[in-house]
Amino acid sequence: MEGLGGSRPSIYFGVRVDAAWVFEDGETGGAGDLGALWPWWSFSKTIIAGCALRLARGGRLDLDAEAGGPWSLRQLLQHRAGVPCYGRLPQYHAAVARGEVPWSRARLMAEVSDTADFSPGTGWAYSNVGYMLARERVEAAAGCGIGTLAARCFGEPLGLETMRLATEPEDFADVPGAEGYHPGWVYHGCFMGAPAEAARLVAVLVPELIGEGVHPLGGGIEGRPWTETGYGLGLMAGRAGALGRATGHAGVGPFSCCTVTRFPDAPRPVSVAVFAAGSDEAVPEWEAVRIAQNSPSTSPITVGPSTE
Repeated sequence: MEGLGGSRPSIYFGVRVDAAWVFEDGETGGAGDLGALWPWWSFSKTIIAGCALRLARGGRLDLDAEAGGPWSLRQLLQHRAGVPCYGRLPQYHAAVARGEVPWSRARLMAEVSDTADFSPGTGWAYSNVGYMLARERVEAAAGCGIGTLAARCFGEPLGLETMRLATEPEDFADVPGAEGYHPGWVYHGCFMGAPAEAARLVAVLVPELIGEGVHPLGGGIEGRPWTETGYGLGLMAGRAGALGRATGHAGVGPFSCCTVTRFPDAPRPVSVAVFAAGSDEAVPEWEAVRIAQNSPSTSPITVGPSTE
């Protein structure tokens, strides 16, 4: 990996950005500190979906059977189960901001409305609670935790040495801005690792998961590269203007954000992982698009209008 272990992060409008990419022919590149470990936030959903699909193909799980409620696992993984999300709760965000210990599962479910957003299969609404339920179903079928399962399915076969499930505040000790944040507030689980490993993983996961179909959501997102949007099995899937298809997952937490995306229609098809300080998902997304458009190969990039 070009630039691996570099000590100087790239700067994008004053924001720290580390990026890595892998072309379909196997050539790799990167910019910033690729030895840094970042939270993968909601890219963890793609990993959970990938584990579920592997179990289903092995006959250990039925994606279309009821999964602990009136919904199927497939509906949970596609955000089509109607399960409410804690992301809309002011009390959740206030507790995180105060640095409280994560709520118990029972407290979480008590705080979340027990009224479904819609009947399973009849609508779409993003739900971290739904992914917590999906993770529990996957772990029950596998007979092990999601961290162990992901290591077996992807980490060990791909030689991903830094990928792991974050479980304690100490896991984020070296992440700028984390300041004791407890990953237990991410109830479906938060994986973490180096940018290069996220890029390698999405290159494998997207071709597997995209075959399970995409639920169309419509047009673009203001201020972000998406011009068409949809959601598949653990995948944000749409288009980024003239660049064409974009499939993977963005993620955001209180102190960092990311996108891990495959661009099959780029001048050189490429999978890109970009991690940035702050909570503006547009920053890593636009940088991923720029990388894919320019098709860098061997030279470290200078990100955006840069300063030292």
